[in-house]
Amino acid sequence: MRSWKNHVRGELQQRDQTEKLPFIGVFTSLSRMEERFEFRKTCLDDVQSKSLDRGGCEVGKDTRLLQLQLRESEHLAEKLSQTVSDLTTVLYLKEAELQYWQSRVSHFRQEALSLAKGSNTMKATLSEFEYTVECQSKELAALRTEQKGINQALEQACREKEELLQRWMEEKREEAGRLNKYNAAQERWQRFAKQLKKHLHNARAKEFVPIVLSSWCGEAEMPTSVIQKFQFHVSMAN
Repeated sequence: MRSWKNHVRGELQQRDQTEKLPFIGVFTSLSRMEERFEFRKTCLDDVQSKSLDRGGCEVGKDTRLLQLQLRESEHLAEKLSQTVSDLTTVLYLKEAELQYWQSRVSHFRQEALSLAKGSNTMKATLSEFEYTVECQSKELAALRTEQKGINQALEQACREKEELLQRWMEEKREEAGRLNKYNAAQERWQRFAKQLKKHLHNARAKEFVPIVLSSWCGEAEMPTSVIQKFQFHVSMAN
């Protein structure tokens, strides 16, 4: 929404367009006619005063009109001279301003040429950058393709590694099972050997006792202490 200042300004401009602008030429003509009327009145009063100063002789109407026109012509000549002087001053100012703006135009032309050269250089540099970007894009695409292949090979290697690890673990488990079976068999065999050795030792001891007793009985009676020691050794062996 426009502010109240913009609204008032718009209303004033619209009023000027409808009430003031159509009558600008009329006001200018009216002011010129008033100025001319004032000048003629002044000249007429001056002519009449001069005619009275000359002795009161009557001056003809044509003579007063000629004097009035002469004064008006002199006034117009002075006004035109002043206008020419003002226009000459304005012309000098305009020439100086024109030279200034010509120098500014020359400066801007040189600056425009420099900018055009810079623009050409920038265009050439931009073309080089575009070519470099295009080459790098192609290299990037090739590297991405290579990376994709490497990733696929890496995934295949990881799968093969997992398979080999699973096979190795299976083999280790089988080997551990075989080793456990072997150790169990060795333990059973050792227990069996111990039992067999024990049975053999018992059997030998049983065979040895009657032989010794018979040998002692044939010669003489065996001492009690020897029999007790023999029984102790047999019990320790058992």
